[in-house]
Amino acid sequence: MTPADGSFRSPGAAPEAPAAIADRDSAAFPRQYARTRRFSLGVPRQFGVSPDGRRVLFVRTGGGSDPVGRLWVYEGGRERVLINPVALGVTPTTGTTKAAEGRLPEAERVRRERAREYSTGVVAYAADAAARVVACALSGALWVVRTDGGAPVPVPAAGPVVDPRPSPDGRLVAYVTGGSLHVIALEDGKDRQLAAPGGPDVTYGLPEYVAAESMGRSRGYWWAPDSRHLLVARVDTSGVERRYISDPAHPERPPRAVAYPSAGTANAEVSLHILPVAASGPVPASGRAASRPVAVPRPVAASGERRVDVAWDRATYTYLVSAGWDGHGPLIGVQTRDQRSLRTLAVDPGTGATRTLHERTDPAWTEIVPGTPVRTESGALVLPEDTPGTRHLNVGGTTVTPPGLQVREVVAVEGEQVWFTAGEEPTAVHVWRWAPADGLTRLSDGPGLFTAAAGGGTVVLSGLTPEGPVAEVRSSGPDRPVACVRGSGPDTADVTTATTRTIASLGEDPVVTPRPEHLLLGRRELRAALYLPSWYEPGTGTLPVLLSPYGGPGIQLAVRARTWFACAAQWFAEEGFAVLVADGRGTPGRGPAWEKAVHGDQLTPALEDQTDALHAAAARFAYLDLSRVAIRGWSFGGFLAAAAVLHRPDVFHAAVAGAAPTDQRLYDTHWKERFLGHPRETPDHYTRSSLVGHGHLLRRPLLLVQGLADDNVAPAHTLRFSAELLAAGRPHSVLPLPGAGHAPADPAVNENLLRFERDFLRSALDKN
Repeated sequence: MTPADGSFRSPGAAPEAPAAIADRDSAAFPRQYARTRRFSLGVPRQFGVSPDGRRVLFVRTGGGSDPVGRLWVYEGGRERVLINPVALGVTPTTGTTKAAEGRLPEAERVRRERAREYSTGVVAYAADAAARVVACALSGALWVVRTDGGAPVPVPAAGPVVDPRPSPDGRLVAYVTGGSLHVIALEDGKDRQLAAPGGPDVTYGLPEYVAAESMGRSRGYWWAPDSRHLLVARVDTSGVERRYISDPAHPERPPRAVAYPSAGTANAEVSLHILPVAASGPVPASGRAASRPVAVPRPVAASGERRVDVAWDRATYTYLVSAGWDGHGPLIGVQTRDQRSLRTLAVDPGTGATRTLHERTDPAWTEIVPGTPVRTESGALVLPEDTPGTRHLNVGGTTVTPPGLQVREVVAVEGEQVWFTAGEEPTAVHVWRWAPADGLTRLSDGPGLFTAAAGGGTVVLSGLTPEGPVAEVRSSGPDRPVACVRGSGPDTADVTTATTRTIASLGEDPVVTPRPEHLLLGRRELRAALYLPSWYEPGTGTLPVLLSPYGGPGIQLAVRARTWFACAAQWFAEEGFAVLVADGRGTPGRGPAWEKAVHGDQLTPALEDQTDALHAAAARFAYLDLSRVAIRGWSFGGFLAAAAVLHRPDVFHAAVAGAAPTDQRLYDTHWKERFLGHPRETPDHYTRSSLVGHGHLLRRPLLLVQGLADDNVAPAHTLRFSAELLAAGRPHSVLPLPGAGHAPADPAVNENLLRFERDFLRSALDKN
């Protein structure tokens, strides 16, 4: 079948695709897309730079179709493998991700689900302060390697290991097993349990569900710089509702209980504690200690060997959104249940008393900006600062970024320098540095989405450009500051002579190359991208339109980078659609007022912007056939797709809705109450932002796709909505995915799901 043949064509439609295009590459794309885990395999990631700037740690799989992650070090201009699970016989070279995960501890499986992790082997690591000792978990076993030579060694632990982290001096490794926090001395292997849960509903050292899923806090403990103490989160989920996720394809297996706080229900009880750690000897390595002990200006003098409980108003400031320990002591961020207030607190490590350093308030919600709060070496507090039009960066009480530069994340602080990502144009994200002497310097150049890791005069710039992934290591001496781009315009460049090398990407290039035309649409100047078939010639006929949005908080799709989503959009275009991707109100990158335009109503503005983008594009491009318009999406995009055929059947004629949250009351507290408030106080917000209760409106073909192991958007969302549609006599289709979570990992599922969606939409538009 060619992309526009047979009954899929309509009068005035574009001619059939040339046979040479129709298509070997297009036909091969779904398998490549699935096999490469959405083009993530082989791409270097998780960069860390040593304080002296000499070593760069990173994770990368063995190639574009190899799912097994290895730990690498880049040093002296060369790459070297530190841990190869295949060579160690730890991870199988064949089989699916699902099979490899069968040996994972449950807490690690959950951590990977929250992180949307697609690979196996080394997927995360942690290092000491000097980046000399590195630890990771492989199939629940603890492995440690030194970056200055020697083979990786397994370290016997008290149980399956989750989130191992070396102490700053490299002598100890802390880890979680069975909800208990342990430390093990690398010199003699002595293991000490620092905190035991005391019950099945309590854990130490792990984040609760909403922290990992909705706040971006993936950790539950933090080392003190002196390696003598740990700041540890205790989580008690005894008051949290349980959800039971079963696999209907395997009725012999018991269901999995998930402590999931849906909107309006009780959250986990989270507290913080400072635990002392017994001293131990050095790590043996060629007769040298692991690294120099790290001095801390404020030693824990008053605590001795007793546990210290951190005190703050936990009844009011329910959420622990961030934590860390620098040379000035522990620093935490806490937020009220309604998320309108976020306090930054300094913790006295000797007594546990807290002192308010800063408080942000907002009538809608206070946005959590990754990497903040943090302090410079002198103690200057680094925080976001919101005005209606701009999210600024504030250092030591001074606003250091101009209007229009939207801060996204703080990625590093070194001395008094602050490295962060920000964008002046929503379709690009760049790396910037602020220093007291130099002010602002932009380091990345050209279109793309960039981030960075920095240390000791070395910066790793990595990200995605329109041509694919990039990773550059820029090193400098005292007379060659790392600086490659200065100015405020998107194309302004002033290149200096810092030494630049690349870390190779082993990922595959897509067989279908994205060819977007970036647009500004409508009176709101919606950022959008239009994908057309490579074989299409304007003026030769019309094309059916496929909208493919996310359209919700935290994610942009109409960006100037070769994302996996852009590749999939181009594939649908090659199959005969004009694919339109638009970012509307509520998406990031255009300032706080734009993001918060959906407060109290997550449906009306989002759907209105998709409709406006479609009509504005059709007014410019006559070949867009408004009598054949479909929409597809996943998660919030799935919700938006289903809402489109419910509320605007005059515009949208078919929809595919994957993992759609149909009843907002079933979503988690922190994420959903941020936008809609507490359901007891603002029930109308939930009613107008949900699909349930509106099923009788369906008049168009709708395919609901649902992973039956999804603990984020539970199967209840799809099943209850399907039952409502059936009771109203509204025909629809449901595609269940047994064993699949919120991001299906099975390559066979991901490959054939693309084809299934294509065929459904073709058939639906043909009938229309």
